[in-house]
Amino acid sequence: MAIHFPTAAWATKATIYEVNLRQYSHEGSFLAFAKHLPRLKDMGIDILWMMPITPIAQKGRLGTLGSYYACSSYVKTNSEFGTIADFKQLVNEAHGLGMKVIIDWVANHTGLDHEWTVSHPEYYQQDAYGNFTERNGWKDVIDLNYQNASMRNALIVAMQFWITECKIDGFRCDMAHLVPLDFWKEARKQCDPLRSLYWLAECETNEYHTVFDTTYAWEWMHTTEKQTKGDCSLNDVYKVLHSYTQIGDGTSKLLFTSNHDENSWNGTEYDKYGLAAKAMAVFTCTWKAMPLIYSGQENANRKKLAFFEKDVLQWQQPVVLHDFYKALLALHKSPAIYLGETHILPSPHPQVMLYVRKSGDSVVLVALNLSAADKIRFVVQHEWLNGTFVSIFSQIHYSFVPGTSFEINSYGYLVYAKLD
Repeated sequence: MAIHFPTAAWATKATIYEVNLRQYSHEGSFLAFAKHLPRLKDMGIDILWMMPITPIAQKGRLGTLGSYYACSSYVKTNSEFGTIADFKQLVNEAHGLGMKVIIDWVANHTGLDHEWTVSHPEYYQQDAYGNFTERNGWKDVIDLNYQNASMRNALIVAMQFWITECKIDGFRCDMAHLVPLDFWKEARKQCDPLRSLYWLAECETNEYHTVFDTTYAWEWMHTTEKQTKGDCSLNDVYKVLHSYTQIGDGTSKLLFTSNHDENSWNGTEYDKYGLAAKAMAVFTCTWKAMPLIYSGQENANRKKLAFFEKDVLQWQQPVVLHDFYKALLALHKSPAIYLGETHILPSPHPQVMLYVRKSGDSVVLVALNLSAADKIRFVVQHEWLNGTFVSIFSQIHYSFVPGTSFEINSYGYLVYAKLD
């Protein structure tokens, strides 16, 4: 399957951080979040994904504050978050630190009282009686009509507004597979010439890989959750990972142990993976993929955040997993991780993942114990594993020779990188 759109060079080894602005601080504003930028830069974040920043519809609003994903305008900001000028300032500060900013783009539907419902009712799907409709069972939104060429054009013009006016660096496209593929192709054709952009799709539909730089790895997340709960084997996980390598068009996958949907509706990564949560986080940053960190994961947040209400993250000082993620995200930028070959090694235990990754002189060995079995000893032998390596977490140097043995604790993780 041919690549239709090249990925921006700056995104090839990047890491993404999802920003839940409403819950990030008591203020819940662009400028309050901007205070966290130096910390996130130090942690190793490259791309900030802002959940929808547009105003939320009043009609049919769920809860007190409503859903981010039920907008009333595509070209305004939610007044709770701040002004367009405030958002521009946030983007400028992020750019000044070398980070990029992408915004969540909800193209399948709008809120019930979006400004288009009055000015352009023909932009919406309607039933035989002229009522706006919605096909997925969501009660606070209505579907756009992609048979209407004017609506398509208006939506692309709105996307271009954020690119030209606020200098954003791309889009995370909500439920991308519900929108016709040819729309996304046209959007890229008209938006990419304006700025070097990155496109992330919330979908796993193969055809959409021809347009998007990165697509979700939902299947991996669901399979690993089953595996850690004993409902399937590591072999099932490897089958999913192998299927991702067969896409064949250069599209990367987004690996995550949490995001806003998972956290709010299904629980935190600790609810999902239990004591294996950190080991699974290590995997997301050491496989050939794009790792995602959700707001508060670096804080070891164990709270399901309310989706339609104010439910502020309680930040610890220091942020408890900052250094854990800093080590992983620094490693992710090494050629062995973002570019390298992968060799899965014989495992000493049915629930231990053992693999080595290599590109040129850059070599990384990863061992993950996803079980309660303690002090598992094993010997690793592979032609790539020789010379001086360093533990990315302890910074202790080790000399790897044939027959080097290791021990891994219950739910433990070991990551060794070869020094250049």
